[in-house]
Amino acid sequence: MDPEAFLDMANQVIKLKMFPYFDIAHCVLCALHVREDLGPGAHAFSRKHPLSCWLSTMLVVFASGMLCNGLLGEPILAPLKDTSQMIVATIVWYVVFYTPFDIGYKIAKFLPVKIVCATMKEIYRCKKVYDGVTHAGKLYPNAYLIMVLIGTLKGNGAGFTKLFERLIRGVWTPTAMEFMQPSFPTKASMVASIIFVLDKKTDLISAPHALVYFGIVIFFVYFKLSSILLGIHDPFVPFENLFCALFFGGIWDSLAKFLGRGQAKDEKADAKKKD
Repeated sequence: MDPEAFLDMANQVIKLKMFPYFDIAHCVLCALHVREDLGPGAHAFSRKHPLSCWLSTMLVVFASGMLCNGLLGEPILAPLKDTSQMIVATIVWYVVFYTPFDIGYKIAKFLPVKIVCATMKEIYRCKKVYDGVTHAGKLYPNAYLIMVLIGTLKGNGAGFTKLFERLIRGVWTPTAMEFMQPSFPTKASMVASIIFVLDKKTDLISAPHALVYFGIVIFFVYFKLSSILLGIHDPFVPFENLFCALFFGGIWDSLAKFLGRGQAKDEKADAKKKD
């Protein structure tokens, strides 16, 4: 592709308006997440506890904004002030849970529809990460860690509110902590946040901002589609295992176990000789 045409495409991606189409895709996948997290009892639960079902879905939809606002000392409920977004999220929730014969849920689960929604949501995620880094940079110009943290939470806030979101539905899962087992969206959002911070605050990245942004969009979309179509859920795992083995005691623990087994064998051999 011609470099100028590629740059023009990147500029067009940056200028995309998120509302309403990208917001709809985001809401569809959030509602699907809640419904699938409910498991086989989702149908009965939605009929018996519609308020709880709606509240948990809204929390997933607006989790990133509410969480980041709370950390930055801004009104936590500010993301809910846009009535049009609330209406869109509520309509999507109703369609996924309450349409006759589950038509809405079946359409949302239809693979081509899900691929389109997933692609749009990853573009939406990149926008949210960038906005989070930019907003934190205005409040704390030299606090790179805060910028990365807010960008990460903006990208996958629902992962960090999962414990409370399930609690609204009457389920207590204290081990469902994103800090204990970060998901791929969290890791990808963190990497994207670091790249955006380097791009905005340093001279380490010389490429135009539009290309950096577009590259992160491609990164998000590629691995999301790989997860859906190929079952590649977390490409970071091999690198994490290697890093942990090298720097967090993995090699030394394995060596200690090996030496401990060898010492135990020697002690058993000596004991047999004495007998």
